[in-house]
Amino acid sequence: MKILICGSLAYDTIMVFPDQFKNHILADKIHKLSVAFLVPEMRREFGGTAGNIAYNLQLLEGQPQIMATVGDDFAPYQSWLDQHKIDRTHIKTINGAFTAQAFITTDIDDNQITAFHPGAMQNAHANSAKDVKDAVLAIIAPDGRDAMFQHAKECHEAGIPMMFDPGQGLPMFNGEELLYFIELADYLAVNDYESQVIQDKTGLTLEQLAGKVKALIVTLGGEGSHIYADGQRHEIPCVKAEAVIDPTGCGDAYRAGLLYGIARGWDWKTCGRLAATLGAIKIAHRGGQNHKASREEIESIYSHALVQDAIKEDPSLGRPASS
Repeated sequence: MKILICGSLAYDTIMVFPDQFKNHILADKIHKLSVAFLVPEMRREFGGTAGNIAYNLQLLEGQPQIMATVGDDFAPYQSWLDQHKIDRTHIKTINGAFTAQAFITTDIDDNQITAFHPGAMQNAHANSAKDVKDAVLAIIAPDGRDAMFQHAKECHEAGIPMMFDPGQGLPMFNGEELLYFIELADYLAVNDYESQVIQDKTGLTLEQLAGKVKALIVTLGGEGSHIYADGQRHEIPCVKAEAVIDPTGCGDAYRAGLLYGIARGWDWKTCGRLAATLGAIKIAHRGGQNHKASREEIESIYSHALVQDAIKEDPSLGRPASS
């Protein structure tokens, strides 16, 4: 079951400053800021919403198809995708451009200074969803503004069920434009902050937004997630992680689980539990694509989570049987 993932592919260069920014920024001089930070620790990660979602779907053997634009420097990322057998038929190189990339400097208090270069992503509309064959589901994730409009319209016209995931692209759209996407979409996925922004921009309540789609999914970080569907609110608990290392890409991992379940017609609680399982696996590793769980390992963690949920609902299930 092919799932089309329209979004970004990007390099994330992450640098760690072993001190506090505030010790090196003078409050009375910020009108003319000139500062440099020595960053002994640096790493480069493969990222972007489309890349992260596709990576997690591939762990589930979910046949992801990425639609994105990249630059002349894409070769290392291309090798990574090939190594993991991720379809790149709809990845287009924009000559003379860089692949999108973020440069993130973090201090010891987890404050961040980020610079983002969109590069080839600005030409994402050079791809067309009309070229995709046999996709049973699509997601419109953060990408170039024009591309998000175009791909949403093309998926809708082609009859491909679609999830709208505005994410970090949310500031690009006003209320009327957000409603345009929501009217075209079958599913809307946001975090709790984004859900409030959408309510403020559209003037609609959460319940009214949920009424416009088959399902509204709101992730709540460590509090789990809520799925509003069929007039109900399904509460999805977090799955316990082995460790909490890095939340980068957890939302993308969660969405991969949703897409996998939706494509197979699963009920919402089952979709949500799989999504939460992938999020728990991801958060125990740095970066968005460094976790290496096999499908069997994912199934084992998922099954264990189901048992724990059942015990919480009926504590007697966890007690040893009397002799």
